[in-house]
Amino acid sequence: MLVVLLAAAAADADVRDQLQGVKKEIKEKKQLLKKTTKVEQQVSGELQAIDRNLKQKEAQFASLARELQGVERTISKTETEINTVRNEVEQKKHEIERRLVAVYKAGEIGNVRVFYSSESFPQMVENLRYMRSVIENDRKLFADYNKKIEELSKLKVVLENDANRKERLKVGIEQKKQEITGEKNKKAAYLVKVRQDKQAHLASLRELQVNAGRLQAMVRKLEAMSRKSYTSAARKPSAKGMSPVMPPIADKGFGAQRGRLSLPVSGKIVSGFGRHKHPEFNSYTVSNGVSIAAPSGADIKAVYEGKVIFANYFKGYGNMVIVDHGGGFFSLYAHASRIAKRVGAEVARNETIASVGDVDSPRGDMLYFEIRYQGRPVDPASWCR
Repeated sequence: MLVVLLAAAAADADVRDQLQGVKKEIKEKKQLLKKTTKVEQQVSGELQAIDRNLKQKEAQFASLARELQGVERTISKTETEINTVRNEVEQKKHEIERRLVAVYKAGEIGNVRVFYSSESFPQMVENLRYMRSVIENDRKLFADYNKKIEELSKLKVVLENDANRKERLKVGIEQKKQEITGEKNKKAAYLVKVRQDKQAHLASLRELQVNAGRLQAMVRKLEAMSRKSYTSAARKPSAKGMSPVMPPIADKGFGAQRGRLSLPVSGKIVSGFGRHKHPEFNSYTVSNGVSIAAPSGADIKAVYEGKVIFANYFKGYGNMVIVDHGGGFFSLYAHASRIAKRVGAEVARNETIASVGDVDSPRGDMLYFEIRYQGRPVDPASWCR
């Protein structure tokens, strides 16, 4: 009866400690969730600001587009003017060519002929006035031609400037669109990641709360067993009239193995015992054991002889085996793919009790391993070589 009482008390302490650990994880998970929600709100606000900025830019784009259309109309108008002036230049050129041909045919004798062909002095004066008019018209013709040539050159410069401005406007609009779209896509992708993290935290929180409920129920059950066992033992006197509640005898078995045990599986320790800082959210989690990455199906061996007191699925730990080594010492093996021993089985040191797996594991194939004394976790590193 004393053995039953001590076992119930040790199991009760173990479950209580697990419950406290789960409650602490729930508190830390809620803090992570709070920070994730804050980040989500911040990123959502930034996206809204980007959307507002995008709408403002779109209004600017519309203004630039209207300006671009104005430039295109100006270019079209300038091209029309250039064609008109070019046609006028061609006409002036043809007129000048005709005058040059006429002057060439008449030669210097033409002017003398006009002078001497006059029958009277008034006619001669009239003929001279006519000649001066012809010469003045020729000068004007050349002046108009030169003016149209100059106007044509200026219009070409305006056309080139407007064409360059049009190209700059098009490039500027495209660059702004790409910048805003790129920033929006980047923020949207980050928001998706934050929301995925939030959903993962919520799922983990729900799982921890369910686990806490199961542990709480187990605590109540173990407390009831402990009270019942204690009452039965107290009512039943010993043969020599001594009190049935005796202090535990100092352990000479497992307790003497510090630094002599082998790890239950060959692999790499990916998470150690104690507090660990979250790299992103600046918070801490506590591990009551160590996580050892190992190949799927690898043998999990008992670190010391004892009796299997639990061999079943446990939410959050997957397939789990707990071995009672006596003297208040227990070892725990979790996330197994297969359990090789049943509750009540006696196991020897280094005997295979399960196989490595990834059931409920956050990191793939691995073994989660704990050593506990009187219900409290101890660092396996000080026990295993």
